[in-house]
Amino acid sequence: MRVCVYCGSSAGNDPRFAAVARAFGAALARARIGVVYGGGRVGLMGAVADAALDAGGEVIGVIPRFLEDREVAHRGVDLRVVESMHERKQLMSELSDAFVALPGGFGTFEEFFEIVTWVQLRLIDAPCIIANVDGYYDALVALIDGAVASGFINATNRAIVESYATLDEVIARLTR
Repeated sequence: MRVCVYCGSSAGNDPRFAAVARAFGAALARARIGVVYGGGRVGLMGAVADAALDAGGEVIGVIPRFLEDREVAHRGVDLRVVESMHERKQLMSELSDAFVALPGGFGTFEEFFEIVTWVQLRLIDAPCIIANVDGYYDALVALIDGAVASGFINATNRAIVESYATLDEVIARLTR
């Protein structure tokens, strides 16, 4: 099994973010779950990859050529260099059995919600999980629930996005 991990290419302004990323990478490796991620060596992406590698896990990075320098491509992983963001997302989806969002920004949000949309359209069938550790994604979950209350997302599609408050809950869900 492999899990695509979406997260920041920066570390954010709270050291807990990097600690969560390292803990998740190590937990995935211990659970014998491979990591698929954006291929960077920096930020939370690098923290997930390094921790998974340190724990003996499989790590596949997928990075567009134009981001190799900007996101400082990680040369210690099985790095797949593609030509575009579209190719990146397609390959990441093909390599992954589930998708998890750790803290991040626009890129994390966009890639996660594209996969949610693919599941909604039945292009793929995979768990889409928010690791809402320390309440990072509380506002996003509230936004989704507001869209449900306003009639834009039905109950079936709301169930696509799962949210768990701890990494242990995320790992338990992935190993079910």
